[in-house]
Amino acid sequence: MKPPSEQPAIRMMMMPKDTNAVGSIFGGVIMSLIDQAAFVEASRQAPRKFVTIAMDKVEFHKPVHNGDIVSLWAETIHIGRSSIRLRVDVQARSRNRDVDVRVTSAEVTMVSIDETGRPTPIFPENAGA
Repeated sequence: MKPPSEQPAIRMMMMPKDTNAVGSIFGGVIMSLIDQAAFVEASRQAPRKFVTIAMDKVEFHKPVHNGDIVSLWAETIHIGRSSIRLRVDVQARSRNRDVDVRVTSAEVTMVSIDETGRPTPIFPENAGA
């Protein structure tokens, strides 16, 4: 397992197209970013095709607003034979403050798949071990 990255998996500014009727960012947009950040980290561990099979307990603690810079930090928790479990933390920084605020986190489980969509070993060289 590679050590945690010193860089966020994703960093981006939230735009008006991402907002809901009350002016905060749609939860689904944040969940999509969590999924993408998990994939970035899984791919950093092994260059495979990964699909998400589970995203555990996403609770939104603070709203994210238009113009906020959102950073998603991902780390690998466990690598199994064909699955990988990752933790993704989401932080936001508004234009009005100089601190990052934790807005949510999730644990994501991804599975390595082959061309037919079937689970396949993440590290084929260790498949028989």
